[in-house]
Amino acid sequence: MHTRSRDTLGGHVKSINPLWPKSKTEFENKSLVAPNQERCCRSWSFSRGSSSRKQLLQHPGNMGMLHVILVTLLCCSLAHCRGACAEPDSDTEAVAGKGFKLGCLSCKRRSEVHATATVEWHFRGKGEADFYRIYTYTEEGPNIESDNFMDRVDWNGSKRSNDIQDASIYLLNVTFNDSGTYQCFFNRILLYDNYEYSTVVSKVVHLTVVAKATRGTASIVSEVMMYVSIIGLQVWLLIEMIYCYRKISAAGEEALREAANAEYLAIASEGKDNCAGVQVGE
Repeated sequence: MHTRSRDTLGGHVKSINPLWPKSKTEFENKSLVAPNQERCCRSWSFSRGSSSRKQLLQHPGNMGMLHVILVTLLCCSLAHCRGACAEPDSDTEAVAGKGFKLGCLSCKRRSEVHATATVEWHFRGKGEADFYRIYTYTEEGPNIESDNFMDRVDWNGSKRSNDIQDASIYLLNVTFNDSGTYQCFFNRILLYDNYEYSTVVSKVVHLTVVAKATRGTASIVSEVMMYVSIIGLQVWLLIEMIYCYRKISAAGEEALREAANAEYLAIASEGKDNCAGVQVGE
């Protein structure tokens, strides 16, 4: 902090700080020069920092280290990624005498929570009023509980895990009596640190058994679009080949014409030189 003293004789203020301007002119000169010097210093420091950053990035060792860091961060992010779980609906049309998969999926909303689950399948035939249990899957394994489905049901869901999210089953040798409504139940227990939470999820599949497989409208349209796309791509490729051939042929002909013209001009100029030499000799 600057200090001042008052002169006892003249009553004027003197500045003790030697850097304090001694006159109004000197004060104005300093006020004009200082901002310019500050801007110069700032621009010099900015350019110096930019050049340092460029040198740092252009160095091969530093670039290699940067690549290693980026790859490490990418691997760490992928290590924490988990596969997504979807719950598509099951197919609803089976062919008599063949196998059919009854799909039933129930994904946990929080995959980091440990859980155990058991599965039950129930069936209600056409014209019947009540469901009855036909199949169960627990920690002890699968169990067929209906004589109508004995030796005709295989487990096609989650394996080697008590945390069941896929409870699909596979029906063997489907008959017309298998038409009806199927319902699967997930009896899931979520295991938290201090307590357990039980929940039940159900899925319904309406199955129809036909003598011969019928193609849906979507399948037919998809096949037609596939053939149309293939034919369209082949036609486009043929047009491109013809266009490129014509362009290359035209370029070759143009080059031949230019070469012929250049040769003609060279011969003509040589003939003129010879005629001029003969005239000089005469």
